Amino acid sequence: MVSHVDSEPDSEQGASSDSSYIQRFVGRAVGIGIVLGAVLLSLWVNRDLSIWPRTDDAYVRANTVGIAPHVSGPIVQLSVVDNQPVSEGEVLFVVDPRPYQVAVARAEAELLMTDLKIEGMEGAVRAAEAEVERRKAEAEYAVQYLERLRPLLEKEFVTPNQVFEAESLASAASSAMERARFELDQAKKELGDLDGINAHRKAAEAKLLEAELNLGYCEVLAPFDGYVTNLNIAVGEYANRGEHVFALVDNRKWYVMANFSEVFLENIKPGMKAEVYLMSYPGRLFEGEVQGIGWALWQRNGSTVGILPDVETSLNWVRLAQRFPVRVVLEKPDPDFPFRMGSTAVVTIKGFPSVLSESR
Repeated sequence: MVSHVDSEPDSEQGASSDSSYIQRFVGRAVGIGIVLGAVLLSLWVNRDLSIWPRTDDAYVRANTVGIAPHVSGPIVQLSVVDNQPVSEGEVLFVVDPRPYQVAVARAEAELLMTDLKIEGMEGAVRAAEAEVERRKAEAEYAVQYLERLRPLLEKEFVTPNQVFEAESLASAASSAMERARFELDQAKKELGDLDGINAHRKAAEAKLLEAELNLGYCEVLAPFDGYVTNLNIAVGEYANRGEHVFALVDNRKWYVMANFSEVFLENIKPGMKAEVYLMSYPGRLFEGEVQGIGWALWQRNGSTVGILPDVETSLNWVRLAQRFPVRVVLEKPDPDFPFRMGSTAVVTIKGFPSVLSESR
């Protein structure tokens, strides 16, 4: 009985040692598996990022244009509200057109007066031409009369005084003819005709065209399809020429500005396809194409302050990679999933640079 009792503790002790050994083995195997898995996962992620660079430092962008009138005046009609979509050519607001209507009427009247003045100047030109012809005839007669008198002087049929008077008359007639020609040239210059175009009428027409153009500018139209933003005006507010009233977001082209670390730029080339996910539409995939990579970043370190460079102290053993903006043009927006400027995006560049560069 004693020997039987002693054998039971020995068997229990052997079983516990076997169980502890198995636990240590399993624990070590799991630990090694975790380490190997982490290493393999890191290698896979690193390779995946090297081939298909990815960043979540990206934002949706669009071109914005400040809407400003070409003429000044109070706003008498406001046809849009803030955040409203508008189409190209749609009336946004209207500046009081009455002063510009008066300017058009004045320019039209000045054009009519210019036509009357041109008629008068044309008459003056015709009169100057007739005067030239009259003076020319008188000069020719005076010269012919002088030529007839000179032979008679030798035969003493006329006196020298008569010949002198004839010479004076011929000289005066010639001077009068030259003066008439000069006055004709002046009349033609005042008329302002050049190759069938009258300068006075052209100037009056240009003034009328400017007045009509300013009248047309009273209606401010949308230059493209877009969205009204930052509208903080009301009817009656005075709009100044060239000063922005609100902004218009261009809906024709949207893009993402994705900031990629410079270590990935070698694998990013223009023309590559990109996958874009937006936080505003979870699970929705958008496609785009790389348009280009930024060539310059502003650096505070080394910038000039006054006349001296400002160089910050740095730790030489800490090297941080810069981020360069990569412009990715998005596909045409879906009306059911409109883009919003400033939305956060995640961008993944797809494609292999060598294959794409050879195809290009």
